Amino acid sequence: MRHFYRSHTIPANVLVEADRFFPALGFSIVTTTIRTRAFTGPLGSLKLSVKAEGGHYTFVEVATDQMGESRMDRNVKKFFVQLHRAEDPAHQLEASY
Repeated sequence: MRHFYRSHTIPANVLVEADRFFPALGFSIVTTTIRTRAFTGPLGSLKLSVKAEGGHYTFVEVATDQMGESRMDRNVKKFFVQLHRAEDPAHQLEASY
């Protein structure tokens, strides 16, 4: 599965958050480059890449080796929520109905 998120966090800080988040879940870092990380663990493997987009956005893309809605995919979505909370800690979720 491929997931993406547009963040206001600079690319370097997104990678720092990823380096904290995924190893805490039991994933180990396989490869590290300036803009990408590859992790592997008991749930499978994933590749995270970041790039500056549109001046003030950071495009975060994660590709997993899983099909459908797996536990790994849910953890990727939790990572995106963590990024959002880091950007705006005062944000409160509200119902939209």
